Parts: sequence; structure tokens; C-alpha cells
Amino acid sequence: MTQKRAAAEAVPERTVSEQAVPESGIPGDTAKAAGLTLWNPNFRLFFLARTVARFGDGMVPVALAAGLLDAGYGASSVSFALGAWMACFAGFVIVGGVLADRFTPRRMMVLADAIRLVGTAVLAVAFVMGPPALWLVYALSALSGLGAAVFQPGVASMLPLMAPDVQRGNAVLRVAESLTAMAGPAVAGALVGLGGPGVIFGVNAATFAVSGICLFLIRMPSVAPVTGESMLSELIGGWREFRARSWLWGVIAVWSVYGITVLGPITPLEAVVVTERHGSAMFGVMMTVTGAGNAVGGLIAMRLRPRRPLFAGTFALFGVVANVLVLAYDVPVPLLAAGFFLGGVSLAFWLVMWSTTVQTQVPAEALNRLHAYDVAGSLIMLAVGRALAGPVAEAVGVREVLVAGAVINVAVCGVLLAVPAIRGLRRAE
Repeated sequence: MTQKRAAAEAVPERTVSEQAVPESGIPGDTAKAAGLTLWNPNFRLFFLARTVARFGDGMVPVALAAGLLDAGYGASSVSFALGAWMACFAGFVIVGGVLADRFTPRRMMVLADAIRLVGTAVLAVAFVMGPPALWLVYALSALSGLGAAVFQPGVASMLPLMAPDVQRGNAVLRVAESLTAMAGPAVAGALVGLGGPGVIFGVNAATFAVSGICLFLIRMPSVAPVTGESMLSELIGGWREFRARSWLWGVIAVWSVYGITVLGPITPLEAVVVTERHGSAMFGVMMTVTGAGNAVGGLIAMRLRPRRPLFAGTFALFGVVANVLVLAYDVPVPLLAAGFFLGGVSLAFWLVMWSTTVQTQVPAEALNRLHAYDVAGSLIMLAVGRALAGPVAEAVGVREVLVAGAVINVAVCGVLLAVPAIRGLRRAE
């Protein structure tokens, strides 16, 4: 018996719902019946941390594009800077999950915000002082990706500890993130004209400071760091937990195909198609419409509580077909907007159902690692899909790629509905 297991057996087991309201001593369903609100002090701080940080993240692509292009480095430099962030994030997020399980997610998230605060502040100063060296921009982007890898695993495990209603908490965060996804780039565009990329990165650094302070102020039950097993053992243990749940690895395996063939390609192709047909201003409008759809999808997820959440979420994914097909064919602008809106609603509803299922079905001691596997697989496949979209579209045609994506979207939903472990998974009470 390892020290970790011995320590776990020495402490009375606490449910997720009990941990969400540690001061009250009121367990799960009784807490809901007693009228405990989602907006308790811990959740308010967590909500503010996530919303502010997401707002800052939305400003980064605009700042990098403006700063590097104005410095004469070319469009490839922007891709390489964003690629450095993605490579470090995808490469280290599983390690971040292990660290969160060993040292508690809140500590690692505060540390991650401190790392990103320093790196972004240095980047802000570098742009203010003049065009920075490319190696410095790439290095600091990679550092920011490393910080995000340490931060992200805790996002999944922190919410059940604070929210008496996990689904509602996920839905609220989805709505807020949709709104900040629209506001961040818009504010960044305004700041480019007022103060340049240095000011944008300065604001982004401030968002990490706010996030870190909020997370530091959250009151969490004391948890002793895990010292009985090596990091490699923890990593292997997480993989075993992952393989033991067929509904989990089944969805992620199918989602990997979905990322390469549908979600990955749609991001670059919609930018090209809408801009060529209707201009860059209309593309901005369509992104706003998608964000509005995401917000509505989150609102719907607040109200609907299906007994089989993955079953309901899979049906919602059929709506993404509309988003793909309005790009494949030259439709009028109102129909184009309707397709983008429906796609946003559908994807947001699925993400709330999926996040809630993972957070309520996976044991708390393994949640950080399993969430890290989920994020790593999803992002890698999305990146591959985005990279392949352009060359494949040039070889076979944009319409052909999009129509194939619509067909695959339907097939993916069919596979998810055909697997008993996925469609039959009941909501955790």
C-alpha cells in the first residue's frame, strides 16, 4: 500500500458537493434543497478570475499581429509565435495535470498566473521600447504556453469544489467566455490605435494579476501534497484511470477525428470564405454572431438537465452541420448568419454537457490528469486540422472539404449515439 492510499484511507471521504460548501457542513442534494446559491464567495472569485483572464487571452492574437506586422516581420512570424504557445501548451498540459493532483490545482493555477504575468509584462516592455527581437517574442510566447499548461488542468477540478450546481456553473462560465471572446479582440483593436501592442500586452499582464489574486483568495479545504508516488507513477496511474472509462476515451477518440476533419478546418476556412465573398468586416460580424450563439447555448444549458447528458449533447452537435454547409455554398447573408449562430449554440451546449459529465463522473483525485489528457488530445487534433485545411482545400477544393466535413459531422454523431457506454451514461446526481 502506497503512502498516498494510506493517507486517503486515514481521512474520511468527502463528496464533491460537501467540498463545495466546506463551511456549511451541508452535503450535496441537501445543500441544493437548502437554497445554497451558485454565487458563493469562492465561485464569485473563480468566475472573476476566469472571465478576466479569458478577456486578456482574446487580445493576444490582435496584439501579436499588430506588433509583428508593423515591425516588418511578416505574417509567418505571427503563426510561429502562436505556434510556440500551442506547442508548449500541448506538450506540457499532461505534466500540468500531474502537478495539480500532487500539489493542489489552486496552487498551480496561482503559480501559472505569476509565470504568465512576468512573461507578458516583459513582452509589453519590449514592444514599448521598440520592435523586439523575434527570438524574444517566441520565447515569451512559449513561456506563456507553459503557464497555460500548468493552469488549465485545475479549471476542471476547481469548479466542482465551489459550485453546488456543476452544470449551471459550467453554463455560466460558457456564457461569460463567449461574451469576452467577442469583447477582447474588439478592445484590442481599439487599443492598437491608441497605444500600440505594448499597451495591449500591459493590459493582458494586468488580467493575469487579477486572476492570480482572485484564485489566491479562494478558501479551499487543506490538502497535503502527494509524496508517496513518483511523477511517472502518477502519470501512469492517470492513464490507467483514463483507459478504465470507455465513455471517456471513446468520446475523445471520436472527437480527435472530429477535430481534424470538422472543427479544425472550419476555423481557417471560414475566415477565407467569408472574407472573399463578403469582406473582412462581414467576417468580424460573423464571429460576433458565433459568440452570441455560444452565449445562447450556455443559457440553454442552464435550463435543460437531460438524464443522459452525452446523448443530448450529441444531438446538439448535429447543428454544427448548418455552420459548415452555409460556408460550402454561397448563401445570402441572413442564412449565413443563421448557420453561424446555430453552430455556436450547438457547440456550446455540447461543451457544457461534456465538461459537466467529466467533472461529475471522474474521481476527484484523478480529475486533473484526465482533464489534461482530454485537453491535450483535443488541441493537438485541432491544430493538425487547421494546418491541413489550407493545403487540402487547395488540392481538392474548399467546397469539397466543407461538404466532406458536414458528412463526417453526421457520421461522428452517429458513432457517439451508437456506443452504449456513451449514449446510456446517466447524469450523476
